[in-house]
Amino acid sequence: MKPIVSVVVAVRNGEQFIERTLTSIALQTYSHTEIIVVDNHSTDRTREIASRFTDNIFIRGPERSAQRNYGIIDVAHGEYALYIDADMILTQDLLQSCIWCMEANAYVGLHIPEIILAQGYWGAVRRFERTFYTGSLIDGARFFKRSVFKSIGGFDEKLTGPEDWDLDKRLSQVGKIGLLRINSKIDEANSSWPITSYVKRFGANPCFEAPVLYHDETGFNIKDYGKKKNYYASGLLKYRLKWGAGDPAIKKQLGPYYRLFGVFIEHGKWRRLFFHPLLMIGLFILRFLVGYNYFLERIKRKVRFVG
Repeated sequence: MKPIVSVVVAVRNGEQFIERTLTSIALQTYSHTEIIVVDNHSTDRTREIASRFTDNIFIRGPERSAQRNYGIIDVAHGEYALYIDADMILTQDLLQSCIWCMEANAYVGLHIPEIILAQGYWGAVRRFERTFYTGSLIDGARFFKRSVFKSIGGFDEKLTGPEDWDLDKRLSQVGKIGLLRINSKIDEANSSWPITSYVKRFGANPCFEAPVLYHDETGFNIKDYGKKKNYYASGLLKYRLKWGAGDPAIKKQLGPYYRLFGVFIEHGKWRRLFFHPLLMIGLFILRFLVGYNYFLERIKRKVRFVG
């Protein structure tokens, strides 16, 4: 009996993306799946669109950690679980590849390569930036055995932003987290994939990039990016407080050296920077923007505490 994979999609007002996301799940080469949509009180057509693909549609909030926990722990029936956002697209062989990788290596979880779909210069910068994070301390496991996820209590619902890092730290205390590798041996099925034309508009090619997750950031702009990172800054401070500033992973994840330089040069990755100097400039502008928001939030907290 093949194991069931539960794919949990947390969403709020995702009508722009969710049809492509759910189509990519429905067309997986691995058919033993269940689709679970956990909606945070959307006011658009999200649930209407989702109902074309699944009856497993639930309303939960207040944040994505609670949505994912509800879907994976309380609703899902699968042996394995994958959690994604409503703006993510699975290449056709992703789930089958994840199962093969997990069973061949006895991993407790998997990091999955992620490719950004976005337009313009800043979109290209975001895509370039994300390639440096795959399998690093900035990454987060998305695929795992449900029993392991449940045993460690799922996501910490007090965290918004770094909840995936927190989950990784607890998963790694149970076993090893692996990295799903891009595998050209299983590209043929993607040549007729109906979403191919869409992702190719943004320079992607599933015939050479599978298995991956495409992250649809086609509406990306630097102003909104800054606002989002500012929103997550308080969550980073809670995460730091939970594990302690002296934790080795925390020092890297929240320290200026690793976030601004270390993750981009480790394991020979620095070579990519010199092949793409214009993208490198934009990348460091984005990183300084994120760092500024984080340290500004720390200063605000100190002022409130003293006051």
